[in-house]
Amino acid sequence: MSNSNCFSCDTQDYLKTYNCILDNMIKEMNCACQNNSISNNFINQMIPHHEAAIAMCENVLQYTDNHTLRCICKNIIEQQKKSICCMREIQGGCDRYCSSGRCLASYRNSTQRIMNNMFISMRNATQTNCINCNFLRQMIPHHEGAVCMCENLLKYDICPGLTTIARDIIADQQRGICEMKELMCELDCCK
Repeated sequence: MSNSNCFSCDTQDYLKTYNCILDNMIKEMNCACQNNSISNNFINQMIPHHEAAIAMCENVLQYTDNHTLRCICKNIIEQQKKSICCMREIQGGCDRYCSSGRCLASYRNSTQRIMNNMFISMRNATQTNCINCNFLRQMIPHHEGAVCMCENLLKYDICPGLTTIARDIIADQQRGICEMKELMCELDCCK
């Protein structure tokens, strides 16, 4: 991590907001209401995850004039809002789809590991005076976390309506990861 004293005012403001969004996401995902339904538990943790992506994109859109990054962010916002709506629509039915104690324990343990790895990667993402690169380094592990959470979810017996949503999240986020990695190369963010 670079010395924040070398950062421009814009970079400092961007990072301050990013850290607030990240802190809030971590709190909401860790404190999400959990019951005996893996499907419900996933939804309660994925909604704040998606809401954080929206907020992070809105944050970087205040600072970037990079056309490709603006398109990526607008696409993320659109996809995440749609996914949140889909999850909220089926949540009532999924809440009644109960899981066994053994499956619940296994799911919770693996999900917590995935989330902790994502939180650490996002918190420790390299910070420079390039806001565009900062965002890409932060959003890639965010997307990777969603992919891992969905892949983990699909190992269990879940609410049928949630299967399609999880597969859509995987496809959207994997596509987004590829786009962001390509842009990182174009911007020389790996330096």
